[in-house]
Amino acid sequence: MTNALAFAALADPTRREVFERLAGGPLPVGELARGLPVSRPAVSQHLKVLKEAGLVTDRPDGTRRVYQIDPQGLGQIRAWLDRFWDEALEAFKAEVERDQDTETGDKP
Repeated sequence: MTNALAFAALADPTRREVFERLAGGPLPVGELARGLPVSRPAVSQHLKVLKEAGLVTDRPDGTRRVYQIDPQGLGQIRAWLDRFWDEALEAFKAEVERDQDTETGDKP
């Protein structure tokens, strides 16, 4: 999975809704489709895109397939986002330390 595929998959509002519904736990396509403004086959196509992006997995359950969020794929997105957060915190820390050095007259 690449982050680009994951973000592209989640850019679609219907796919995002399907993904968010899976946050509550594994569900079959029929239950996922309930209440959505698209058909059950359309939900299946959205799930296919989410699966190809590494965001969901599926398993057989009798004659149906049950989908759930793939924690590994979600973890890769989080790691990518955390990298930016870590860089922002480091920049903030450096700025605060520089301001403290200026106030106390210390030289860096």
